Amino acid sequence: MKRVVIDCDVGVDDAMALILAYGSQELEIKAITGVNGNVPLNQVFENIQKILSLIRPFYPPLIAKGADKPLTGETLYAHSVHGIDGLGGADIPINETERFWETSPLKASELLPTMARQFPKELMLIATGPLTNLALGIQRDFEGMKNFKEIIIMGGAIRTRGNTTPYAEFNIYSDPLAARIVLESGIPITLVPLDVTHQVFLTSDLMEQKIKPLQNLLSNFIIQATGYESLSRKFRNRETIFLHDPLAVGVAIDPTLVRTENLSLEVELQRGEYYGRIKERAADAKINVCLEVDRKRFLELFISSLRKRT
Repeated sequence: MKRVVIDCDVGVDDAMALILAYGSQELEIKAITGVNGNVPLNQVFENIQKILSLIRPFYPPLIAKGADKPLTGETLYAHSVHGIDGLGGADIPINETERFWETSPLKASELLPTMARQFPKELMLIATGPLTNLALGIQRDFEGMKNFKEIIIMGGAIRTRGNTTPYAEFNIYSDPLAARIVLESGIPITLVPLDVTHQVFLTSDLMEQKIKPLQNLLSNFIIQATGYESLSRKFRNRETIFLHDPLAVGVAIDPTLVRTENLSLEVELQRGEYYGRIKERAADAKINVCLEVDRKRFLELFISSLRKRT
């Protein structure tokens, strides 16, 4: 099994990413760290506990709080996409008498390099939120962070439009300085940008034919969190739901799901129209960038993770 740490800002698709990670037989989740992003940090940390209460992992992971604001700039939230609670209003009670996690006394920026040192070149880091925790970890203990075998990042828009501005994707736009620090760190990185995540999405047909018939806790959560309604066959007036963060986990599980190119990338830090954009540059190609995905095979993998629990 591949040992992994997941750094996230738990919104709806982060939650689905955690479900996929725990539904796989390939990943061993050692820790989950939270970062300010889709919702405020305290809500992120509560949502991590809610999703673990839903999944009920046999081996409780360490969980830790991270940064509550970006390195620079103003905080940006995505309540319009994920709801005020970050989970689309899905009802998940936390059982205080039975905890499926262990809370670390360390902040994420300290826990990440500490764990990487504990499992040198064995531990994979999957980042599905703004990269603030990773940047702080690099600033705090670069030699420790270099012990990660690989970092898989959901973020950026390389050859397609952004989803926060015409040029920038949410996770990178939320903390461009952190993104630049991480992408220029020299640590092996696979980037999973909108170019490829916009190729994988839930549709009404998938919901009706594959997910609703499961009738278990996980499928019911997907229905609630995405706001899917059979009558309108829509997700809160949306036709589809992109599986951004689950695809990052999918790449960790099976890298053959995607076609990649090695590119040299730079994050735009100057305020203005292009703030938060990731642009290609003519230099040594250091970042493994996912550009195409086997959509059918990935969706089968995602849906199979929902079947494993009743």
